[in-house]
Amino acid sequence: MDSAPQARFRRVLLKLSGEALVGPKNFGIDYGTIESICRQVADIKALGIELAIVVGGGNIFRGLEVSKYGLDRVTADNMGMLATVINALALQDNLERLSVYTRVMSAIRIESFTEPYIRRRAIRHMEKGRVVIFAAGTGNPYFSTDTAAALRAQEVHADVLIKATNVDGVYTADPKTNPDAQLIPRVTYTDVLHKELRVMDLTAITLCKDNGTPVIVFNLNKPGNLKKVIIGETIGSIVEK
Repeated sequence: MDSAPQARFRRVLLKLSGEALVGPKNFGIDYGTIESICRQVADIKALGIELAIVVGGGNIFRGLEVSKYGLDRVTADNMGMLATVINALALQDNLERLSVYTRVMSAIRIESFTEPYIRRRAIRHMEKGRVVIFAAGTGNPYFSTDTAAALRAQEVHADVLIKATNVDGVYTADPKTNPDAQLIPRVTYTDVLHKELRVMDLTAITLCKDNGTPVIVFNLNKPGNLKKVIIGETIGSIVEK
């Protein structure tokens, strides 16, 4: 009899973009899609890992894009932070219906809905088996949720930062517009920075580089991929030293 798969990592930070929740829609949350994502999360949680999630808000509001039309950038980014809280609450509800205990922790204070982000409390929640969902980015304008993911990964001492996308990994060019784009299974932080590969923003990659946190980029839309990453199968792309 084959033994049950074992997790390669002990503590994981998963970065979900807001766009991952859209599914076939053009805007908002597709509840079939979010349920599918949460089932994948439940599957990896059953492996005994400690898990935190940073979720974006681009399916609802993108501060940087709207600011181009005249809205004050700080106001626009604040609105984007609120969008991530909506997504975090949606994830929490779906996960808890799958009997996965969660806590939403926000970088901005919204005590009626969320806990304030306190690093030691977040780590304790993870140690107790709860999935911690980090909302509102870093709590500051001008910083992306990619940077928030990199920052939280360092703060909670995650073994790896896993970025879920809708492509198979890191490419030499945008595979959606360039049919000649090639998948890069392994790439260094330095190459990402110098070649400006579209993995995460440069601040996020620099944070991971300075602290030696590997980043795995994979396609969340393919069922089972998240579990494959966690058990150490070769999938997607890894960014490391």
